[in-house]
Amino acid sequence: MIKMEDIIRDGHPALREVAKEVSLPPSSEDKKILSDLLQYVTNSQNPEIAQKYGLRPGIGIAAPQINISKRMFAVHLEDGQGNLHSYALFNPKIVSHSVEKSFLTSGEGCLSVDRNVPGYVHRYSRVTVTGLDLEGSPVKLRLKGLAAIAVQHEIDHLNGIMFYDHINLKDPYNEPPGSIPLER
Repeated sequence: MIKMEDIIRDGHPALREVAKEVSLPPSSEDKKILSDLLQYVTNSQNPEIAQKYGLRPGIGIAAPQINISKRMFAVHLEDGQGNLHSYALFNPKIVSHSVEKSFLTSGEGCLSVDRNVPGYVHRYSRVTVTGLDLEGSPVKLRLKGLAAIAVQHEIDHLNGIMFYDHINLKDPYNEPPGSIPLER
């Protein structure tokens, strides 16, 4: 089980590396890591389990955050319409995206960042993502809203990009014309 002490923090060099593709078919070790990532986000949202193990709540986590430089992540969240989005993907890729941008009005946070970083992170409103699930079967997801934002945040981790890299330092609360604010 992944715990907070397993999650590396901002400033660790592994968070700035481009993660390597997972060899296919995925090994049992890689499947276990990906399963553990999904278990972390699921457990972290359960108040009893989170309190018992001192887990910080999160909706996504990528392998580089536990110092494993491989292209895999998990997200587990409920969107504004009450739909559950629970995905664990090997070698995810954004294959298409909207021109339209959106952002969370509360800003973004990260399990690897222990400080509050104020500002809006502008991301694509809609994305289509491909990858392989825990069994190694191909998956194609069309996502919007919070699910699209979460997946883009995790794919950034696979590319050595932190969420605050997207914040305009001169005008952190800039709202480009036509961008959609999302409440969390």
